[in-house]
Amino acid sequence: MQHNPVAQALAENDILILDGALATELEARGCNLADALWSARVLMEDPELIYQVHRDYFAAGARVAITASYQATPQGFAARGLDEAQSRQLIARSVELARRARDDYQATASSQARLLVAGSVGPYGAYLANGAEYRGDYALPQEEMMAFHRPRVQTLLAAGADLLACETLPSFAEAQALAALLAEFPGAQAWFSFTLRDAGHISDGTPLREVVAFLHAQPQVVALGINCIALEQVTPALQQLSALTSKPLVVYPNSGEQYDATTKTWHSAPSGCTLHDKLPEWRNAGARLIGGCCRTTPQDIAAIAHGCQPQ
Repeated sequence: MQHNPVAQALAENDILILDGALATELEARGCNLADALWSARVLMEDPELIYQVHRDYFAAGARVAITASYQATPQGFAARGLDEAQSRQLIARSVELARRARDDYQATASSQARLLVAGSVGPYGAYLANGAEYRGDYALPQEEMMAFHRPRVQTLLAAGADLLACETLPSFAEAQALAALLAEFPGAQAWFSFTLRDAGHISDGTPLREVVAFLHAQPQVVALGINCIALEQVTPALQQLSALTSKPLVVYPNSGEQYDATTKTWHSAPSGCTLHDKLPEWRNAGARLIGGCCRTTPQDIAAIAHGCQPQ
């Protein structure tokens, strides 16, 4: 097994800052993502914009870029008339863009901190493009689920991702299939992060303790946690997680606004909270990998990066 990139990065600093939203940042720059492929569409149409967003997040203080492959699967691209080879080229491009942004940023940065590229592996529910990644109300036999994820996992690793981000997972059965698939790539490492029904259950209703007991025993899973959830859900879930595992905990919630998967629009929530406001709370609850998901910006990441600097 290769060295654990997360452990190496955490040895340099006790908090590993992740990036923030990719898709919503692309929309802010004029991309129309009201589409089943979501940010994967931009891999086809305007890849340099993705490079620029990655570069901006590194400049803001992120030490991990998550690739634009969340919804990038051969099945999804097939609906655009692309064959598997063309689909794999686009998935590999997502890694190449993040790696180039990292290398270009490091060439000009004063800090030589370890910067990582995490290959995004979104759930089967993201391919369905109907909000199922927030419900987990789908089921495939394990072999079929592994077959769905295998081309993307294989391509992300071959293209040079430092680790995988198996993210926004709503389904315990899917997490088990991904862990089994990971074993086919013995040098690979991943974090697993989930959407929640409440502080004690992932979206399909499986108790967090059951999910964590399974993942805690998986040596290739180097961190676990939660993402794409509301800010107010974070601390109670982290407190549960920290009592259940010694693995580093990852958290990257949404900005606090609410997403309507039917209309693909956002509605403001009366939270008044920011990632930076919640940072001390999350650190106290055991979070070690911290970033933002939907509707978060490079400014949000800069704020938490600043908040993690030694005082």
